[in-house]
Amino acid sequence: MPVERISRLPPRARAQRNEYYDAGTICLHWLTVALVAILWTLGQVTGWVPRGPFRSGLWSSHVALGLLLAVVLVMRILWRANFGSVLPPADVGVLNWLAKGTHYALYLLLLGVVGLGIANASYRAYDLYGVLTLPQFGSSDPATARGINSWHEWAANLTVLVALFHATAALGHHYFWRDHLIARMRLPETAD
Repeated sequence: MPVERISRLPPRARAQRNEYYDAGTICLHWLTVALVAILWTLGQVTGWVPRGPFRSGLWSSHVALGLLLAVVLVMRILWRANFGSVLPPADVGVLNWLAKGTHYALYLLLLGVVGLGIANASYRAYDLYGVLTLPQFGSSDPATARGINSWHEWAANLTVLVALFHATAALGHHYFWRDHLIARMRLPETAD
């Protein structure tokens, strides 16, 4: 479908080559992407590893990286609210509405996944690398633990699906509409 049918702006007028997010926003974005990819992969494959110290280490890494993601999300929200650059919308109409909705959904889902992950680890009084035991809340009821874990898994999978939609849209802008939107999330090239 030609972009003109869902947008009032001509294709080349959407994202200009000189519009970049600031370095902090870009770095926090790509750090979030890397952490989500690693965490989701660990969450999917660690259950296949035989029980033992290696598996415990993988789960500890999952929990530690999840805590790091919590810190990155707080930094990202504070940065965006106080210091991050605000670019004009890349589009108007339906595409702008869809982009904003996707971004808000990603933030809410990430906060939900991290919150459920912390609740999951705390409810189980998770032992992190055999060095630190997370403070326990609740009675360690196995049914409740499974419920929290299931919600965490569902939220993580939904987050990845929305993130894939977001990435597909960015690639569509880059390759299909050729409007340079994806360049906003690259650090600007500097002259030597």
